[in-house]
Parts: sequence; C-alpha cells; structure tokens
Amino acid sequence: MSRRLARLAAIAILAGAFSGLFGVGGGGIMVPLLVLWIGYDEREATGTSLAAIVIIAGAAALVQGIGYGKVDVAKGILIGIPAVAGVIAGTALQQRVPTRAISGVFAVVLVVSAISLVI
Repeated sequence: MSRRLARLAAIAILAGAFSGLFGVGGGGIMVPLLVLWIGYDEREATGTSLAAIVIIAGAAALVQGIGYGKVDVAKGILIGIPAVAGVIAGTALQQRVPTRAISGVFAVVLVVSAISLVI
C-alpha cells in the first residue's frame, strides 16, 4: 500500500471514529489532516470531506438510531433542510475568499471550540 493511501485510510478511520464519538469528523478532523498529511489545498480538502461525510454521516446516523435509539429524525430534518441554504452561501463565499483567510478562520473556530468545550 502506498504511503498516500495509508494516510488516507488513517484519516478515514479517525474521521469515522470522531463522527461516532462526537458527531464531528469531516470539518474538524478530515479537512486539517487532508491539508497536512496529503497536501490538499483547503478547497479540495473541504470538497473531499463533504463527499465522504455523506457516507460517514449516514452510517453514523444508522448506528446511533438503530443501535441505540438516539436519533430524532424530525429534528434532523428540521435542522438539515434550512442548512442547505447555509451550504450554498458558505460554498459561494469560500470560492471568493483567499485560501489563507479560510485557513485562519478555520483555525480560530477550532481553537475557540476547543476552549469552550473544556471551560
């Protein structure tokens, strides 16, 4: 197995584990690792992460719902449908903002999130 393929597999396993543990894995885990370990730029890493999240989120929701009864489908739909507008707006904005600014804002969001979780 090539080194790149091994790194992609490790990223996938970590993203899946974090999705199951915390409900996150794409943006918080997969994107930084695709940038740091594979050399993707932020836009490619984000797009790749979003494609993978379709599969990861579906599997995690099934396991949480079927295995543990912890999925409220109605609330998921209530959150998910309006979120599509945010996805469209965020993607359009991402294409217009310099890559360095995207990285900086993303780093700040991760740090602030981490601090707020432990305080």
